[in-house]
Order: sequence, then structure tokens, then C-alpha cells
Amino acid sequence: MLDHCSIVHKGGIVLWSRSFTPEASQLTSSSSSPVNSLIRDALIEGRVAEEKYEKGGYAVKWTFVNDLELIFVVAYQRILQLTYVDDLLGALKIVFVELFQPFLAAFVASLHAISSSAVVLSMTEATRWNFENALEGWDIAFDKLLKGLENKAAEDRKLRLRPAARPPPTPSPGSSDVDLLPTESQPGTVDEQQIARNVEALKNRLRGRGGTRAPGRGRTRKDPRNGRDSHPNSDSDVAIKHKQKGKVLRRWGDELPSESEMASLDFSYEKLSDQDHHPASNDLEALVDEASRGIRNKDGLYEVRDWEFTNDKAADDVIARALSGSYKESKPAQGSLGTLGSLFARFTGSKVLSEDDLKPVLEGMKQHLMKKNVAKDIAEKVCEGVGESLVGRKVGGFQTTYATVRLALSNSITHILTPKTSTDLLFSIRAKLMSPLTSAQQRMPYSITFVGVNGVGKSTNLSKVCFWLIQNGFRVLIAACDTFRSGAVEQLRVHVRNLSMLSVGGAGDSEGRVELYERGYGKDAAGIAKEAIAYGRDNGFDVVLIDTAGRMQDNEPLMRALAKLVSVNNPDKILFVGEALVGNEAVDQLTKFDRALRDFSGAGTAVAKGRGIDGMLVTKWDTVDDKVGAALSMTYVTGQPIVFVGTGQTYTDLRQLRVANVVEAILSD
Repeated sequence: MLDHCSIVHKGGIVLWSRSFTPEASQLTSSSSSPVNSLIRDALIEGRVAEEKYEKGGYAVKWTFVNDLELIFVVAYQRILQLTYVDDLLGALKIVFVELFQPFLAAFVASLHAISSSAVVLSMTEATRWNFENALEGWDIAFDKLLKGLENKAAEDRKLRLRPAARPPPTPSPGSSDVDLLPTESQPGTVDEQQIARNVEALKNRLRGRGGTRAPGRGRTRKDPRNGRDSHPNSDSDVAIKHKQKGKVLRRWGDELPSESEMASLDFSYEKLSDQDHHPASNDLEALVDEASRGIRNKDGLYEVRDWEFTNDKAADDVIARALSGSYKESKPAQGSLGTLGSLFARFTGSKVLSEDDLKPVLEGMKQHLMKKNVAKDIAEKVCEGVGESLVGRKVGGFQTTYATVRLALSNSITHILTPKTSTDLLFSIRAKLMSPLTSAQQRMPYSITFVGVNGVGKSTNLSKVCFWLIQNGFRVLIAACDTFRSGAVEQLRVHVRNLSMLSVGGAGDSEGRVELYERGYGKDAAGIAKEAIAYGRDNGFDVVLIDTAGRMQDNEPLMRALAKLVSVNNPDKILFVGEALVGNEAVDQLTKFDRALRDFSGAGTAVAKGRGIDGMLVTKWDTVDDKVGAALSMTYVTGQPIVFVGTGQTYTDLRQLRVANVVEAILSD
């Protein structure tokens, strides 16, 4: 068992460390720790050729990554014979550098740019660089790597201790008849039909050798098919009997089942329990992912979980290659510092950046953004802004130029994605519900309209938002204003039934907190929405969620009908629902929806003049991995924030975006 493992920069900064025992944790914090002794006695004195260092009952091994100035250290009790330590050090170096090389390159470049002493450098950089966030996910990758090597070492020990297996006995030439019968020593299973054929074949052989026949056996009969003699128990008869048997009705008893017995065997989704009129618990479990439920904050409100970018697939692939030994260690090339790394190879000395210097860099940056699903026009504008901020800046060498350009791109993306308006939907709802009223006024519910093209998941994600609102104690009315698509009203009816039966926050079911307002098909959607808001006002509902029919952004009559719904009802929030998969098409959809609403909603009325999209809900976010450029494109076009993203098929698969997570995904290689 290991006692300690750490990754340290040669300047003295500890990037990551872990102690596996309390004793090792105390030792690493003292001046007599084996790691500190290693640095003092071996590394500083230049004794780097040694393979192992021993101190106070501990054995310490290490390895270097010279290009990044990193030291990987492992300490364990020297009495133990840990055969996998060398493999662990090699695999650690490979996996860590592969996963975090862009960050490490920028970190080392910043250290070279500082000309202060080593002591001041360590204190300054340790506080400025947030290693915990930058190396997020490394603990999980390390655990997988360590567990894989430990299991591999355990298997090797078992193989060494296992006695040599004796070869199976060779059957004698006369044992062929006996081999026809299955025995317990033979591997595998034999079905009944095969056993019957073997038995019949064995009997026929015994008859041919003059074996003893039972009385009345051995007579022949004419085969009705061809008139030839055949044995009554031949293989053909067995096959005929098996073929003629056919499918037989299974009877479980002498009497037919009663109605109560049939009801107990009815497991259909519509079946309700006789006791509580709720569906089976298995059905409810399929609707909610407990691990994805909202987090209750200090104010007692449920918050939607953050979407976190994790490159688990890439990490697992690197770990698998490191464990299998198929990953060969090689010197990191300049291009491996990132997608743009190879473009900085010619920056060898200190110089002032010009437009000609940045032209190939910005082109490579644009290609990288487009691979991340950023629209081409927007990628060009982002790169132009980055170029303007870099022209005339003085940089020194490959590493600092790479770090400077990467930081400029990160700042540009962060500026675009930072919301210009509040994304706190709960605050907006509570502010309206708690606003003072005059004696002649009635409390109006907070209304949210969901718009978008066909098939993007408006109704499904509306239901996710509804569940989140129910979690926070609001009474929600869903208005079925999609009066065109067949099954739209029935779909919402199923969602409302499901939501009314779910347990919310341990407070029992949510029956009475959600209701559907529908008037069938072929009606005016604007009128139904107006009636639903009035119904919600009169019956004490807090929020009205308005579902609209999907429509293409170029269909002017349908866009005018949608603008009419907006102008007549003036909803508090208009959310555009778009897909994360469509890339540039999402920009076209969003632009034309926003323009149509602004152009048509103010026609002939001043109530909702100039209303446009207030925010976005991006669906199927879990299908794009790190290609999250649609978020950048959609936010750039409208200047409005992405309020939620949909990440799955249950009511809890709703997430909110943090700018830092999106930037990390876009800049990842």
C-alpha cells in the first residue's frame, strides 16, 4: 500500500499530493518528511541518477518531466515489496501530462516570465494559480490508474502462486461410445435434444454389435414416408416427434384464472394500485434520477445542478493505454501543447506581435472554434477581437506567446458568455409574487412562454422546468397552446399526471401543485394562453408555463401567430428552445425567431412592443461532449443568457451553465 504520492514543480510548488495514511500525512507536513528529504538530499545535490531514496523507514521513488519541470514522487514503507511502483510512476507521468498539458504549458510559461527569486515565485504562483479547479478530475483518474495497477499486480501474484495445471487425460481408442454421453467432467452444457440423439445413436451401435436386446425391442416397421424398414426409435423418429410436437398451450391449473388473479398480473403503466392510486414504484423511479436532483441552498430553495465539463472518455482512453503498456512515452512536441501549439514554433525570442505574426495563429484559432461547433461568422468575429487585443504586445518566446494568446481567447469567450441580465429565474418569480398590490388589483401569475422549431423538445423540457418549480413550492399551471400537432395535448396530460405523483423534496407527492389547462385542438393559441393566465390568477397558481406549437423560422404566417400570442399576453419570460446538435442552424433559427417577434409583436399594439427572446434553453446538451460552441453562437447573436440546458430523459436532467465550464470545454483539445 502506498503512503504518499505528489506532483511537484522544480521551483517548489506542489501541484497535487495525496497521503494514504495519517502517519504519512503528518510526515509530509514536517521538515523530516521523506519527500522534503528527497528534494534536499538527492535532487538539490544532483543525485538524480539513483532509482530509490530511503529515509526513516520509507522508500521514495521519483521520475521527471524535464520539458514541464515536474517531479512525480511516490513514498511507501520500505519493508513492503510493491512491484507496481515503477509502472505507477511511468503511467502517472504519461496520463497527467496528456490530460493537462495545455494548462501545464501556460503555468510553466508564466513562471519563466517572472524574474523574482524562487521563494517569492513559489509563494506568488501558489496563490495565483488555482490548481484545484485546473486539475479537476485528476483525483478520479488517479484512483482508476492506481486501482488498475494494484489489480494487475494481484493477478500476477496469483499466477505465480497457482500450481501448474495437469493436462487432461487422453481418451482411449475404445472409449468413443462412452464419450457420446455427457458427463460432469466435460465443460459446457448439452440440451435435451442432443442427449436424446446421443442415446439413440449409442443404442443403435449396441444393436449392431449384437448387444442384449430387451424383449419386444428391435422389430422393424415400414416407414410411411418411403416404405423402407426403420427402427421405431431411430433418429428420424425422434426428429419427427419433435417436429410434430408444435406449440402447446400452457395450463397453470385445472381452472381458468379469476378476475382478481388477472388483475394482480396486470403490470401495465396505466394500472393503479387499489390502495394509494399511484403507479408502481418502478415507474416513478424511471421518471426521476435521484443523483441529479436539485441542491437545496442555505435559503431552502432548490437550485438546478451545474453542468460540469469532464473529459472522462479521453481520460479513460489514456489510462487504458497506460495500463496496457501500449502508450509509449515520448518527448512532448510543441504542437502537443494544444491545437494551436504548433503555430507558435517560430516565436523563439522576445518580440512585439504584429498582424502578420498573428494571421496564421488566428486562422488556426478560428478552425479550432469551428470544430467546437461555433458558427463560422462568429468564430471569425471572436478571432478578430482577440487579434486586436494582441497586436503591439511584447512577448518572449514560444511558451509565453502560447500562454498570452490562449489567455486572450479565454477572456474573449468569457466576455461573450457572461450574462448581461439575471439568470436567476426563482428571484424573478418571487419578486413578482411579492410585489405590493393596490386593493383593486389581483395577483397575476408569472408566465413563461416556450418557443422554438419542431421537434427540439419544448414540451419535455417545459416539464423539467415544471418539476424544478414544484420542488421550490410553487403551484404551476401548464397551458396546452399547441393546438396543431396531434398528440400534443395528450403528451402534456401524461407529464402532468406523472408530475402530480412524484415525491418532491421528501414532502410526499406533488398532487394539487400542477394542473393542465387545455381546450383541445384547432383553437386560437393566443386565446387559450389568455384564458389560462386568467384561470391561474383566479385559482391561486404561481406560475403559468405556456407550451406553443413548433414552427420553422421562415414560415411568416406561423411566426405572426406566435407574435400575436406574445403581444396579447405579454409573458414575463420568452424562452427559445434550441438543440445543441444543429450548430450554425441554431444561429439562423434564433436570429429569425427574435427578429420576427420584435417585428410582429408590436404591430397595432403598444403592450408588448419590441418583445424578443429573453433567454435560451438548449436541449440534448449531453450528446455534444466538448463541442459546446452552440452556446457561444447563440449568446453572441442575441446577447441573452442560456438559462438551462437539457441533459437527459428524466425530470431532473436539467442543468445551468457556468461560464468557466463552457470556456474550459471550448478550449479543450
